[in-house]
Amino acid sequence: MPSRREVLKGFLAGTAASLLGPYISRGATKIRIGFIPLTDCAPVVVAQELGFFKKYGVDVEVSKEASWPNVRDKLLNGELKASHTLFSLPLSVYMGISGPKGKIIPIPMTLSFNGQGITLSNKFKGKVGFRELDKVKAAIEEIKAKEGECTFAMTFPGGTHDIWLRYWLGACGVNPNRDVRVIPNPPPQMVANMKVGRMDGYCVGEPWNAVGVLEGVGFTHIASQDIWKHHPEKVLAFNWEFMRQNPEEVKAIMKAVLEAARWCDDMGNRKELAKILSQQKYVNAPVSAIESRLMGVYDLGIGKHVYKDDYMLFFKNGEVPFPRKSHAIFFLAQFRRWGMVKEPINYKAVADAIVMQDFYVKVAQEMGIPVPKDDMKPLKGFIDGVVFDPNDPEGSIKKYKVREV
Repeated sequence: MPSRREVLKGFLAGTAASLLGPYISRGATKIRIGFIPLTDCAPVVVAQELGFFKKYGVDVEVSKEASWPNVRDKLLNGELKASHTLFSLPLSVYMGISGPKGKIIPIPMTLSFNGQGITLSNKFKGKVGFRELDKVKAAIEEIKAKEGECTFAMTFPGGTHDIWLRYWLGACGVNPNRDVRVIPNPPPQMVANMKVGRMDGYCVGEPWNAVGVLEGVGFTHIASQDIWKHHPEKVLAFNWEFMRQNPEEVKAIMKAVLEAARWCDDMGNRKELAKILSQQKYVNAPVSAIESRLMGVYDLGIGKHVYKDDYMLFFKNGEVPFPRKSHAIFFLAQFRRWGMVKEPINYKAVADAIVMQDFYVKVAQEMGIPVPKDDMKPLKGFIDGVVFDPNDPEGSIKKYKVREV
């Protein structure tokens, strides 16, 4: 059997020549690409709505999925050839946290930065304000004293929302493994479950934090870009067998999504984008909830805040879609920090197995998209002031005051 390196070398060599015209798919059936109803599914939806998939010659069906476990299963079994998904989901699967250990779900491009949030229930009102981390621990202890426990929801074990929730709790001096209860919950069901008291807070992507405010179930305590400015969030991941066997189709899909991402990042298009996403077949949420946060204008439920440069981003002159191995290493280190992975990790080997950076670079070069040169440099902009060094992940873990390792 050829090694993964040999397979990659073969299909990269086979796609080296630039496409002089759109790729024409030879497939007999539509290529199904999944998405979860979240604002940051935008590049996949726009590529379909504005005809970019057709422009690049691929016959695509976009498929609304119910949950991240559903996306994981369909990417693994090939029912989905690609999907909008959490950056850390393929890493969580590969490490055996939330799927069959060693299974590859490749990431050839990032879809978005920023734009998630933590919503706290009305129990926290008057006790914790916007970004007031120093008051969170006492408020949690008060809820535990009254009710016996304090529960927070995220969307997938080892997923990005799980990591942002844990990172925030750690920065507040709270151990997510010991001091609170953390449960998974599908994104579109967060508001309804908060309404019936299933959780005291949740971490999710937009528009479900904005919808939580609109429906009066809680308030936005913090946005994910406050936790880590310009953090990676969603990716376009593929079924591994499909990517190996159909490199030209993968390239054509990526080109369509990259063109859509550039369109989505034009602030002049964002009102139209909100209308597209609000449709029942996509996000199925009020236009106002989607549009306001796309524009960086946040009604927090306890006041307002305007994000001027770190609202949800999809392109940023090529900075967003470039998949960084340093980002993969950061997520892997958080798995270690919280004891999700007990044994030492070969960080570089895992990042190399999942992040298809060379493949992305070839596509970007064919489209004339600038390729960043910042991978593997120290990561900054975290709310706790920690500088994460991807070249020394175990050393970086020791910088955290709250950790399991």
